[in-house]
Amino acid sequence: MVLESISKIIKHQLPAYLKKLPLPETIGGFARLTVSEWLRLLPLLGILALLGYLTIRPFLPKKKKQRDSLINLKIQKENPKVVNEIDIEDLNSANVCYCRCWRSKTFPVCDKSHLKHNELTGDNVGPLILKKKIL
Repeated sequence: MVLESISKIIKHQLPAYLKKLPLPETIGGFARLTVSEWLRLLPLLGILALLGYLTIRPFLPKKKKQRDSLINLKIQKENPKVVNEIDIEDLNSANVCYCRCWRSKTFPVCDKSHLKHNELTGDNVGPLILKKKIL
């Protein structure tokens, strides 16, 4: 029953619909179409646009998932913004390294997790190194 209905549409109704469409013989003829003629063309143009999109869709670049674009995956996620303040006067050693890859288990201090992160992702992130001048 369903196949018979589809067959009737394709064999009889679709050709009759296409014959009634106001398709001009030249490109300039589209400019002379009336509003009602454009409205009659609208379903066909919509279907052609959809088929064109479905044809090129496999070749379009894939959108990254939101999770892929996150930098901070786990540190202080309950806060709207992660901010760490450290007074330079409080530095005990001459050099201190701070994490910029967000993978450190001792965040904000660097534990060299960026080495594994860089190897896995091809990134080139490294720590922020603060040097205390010794006078």
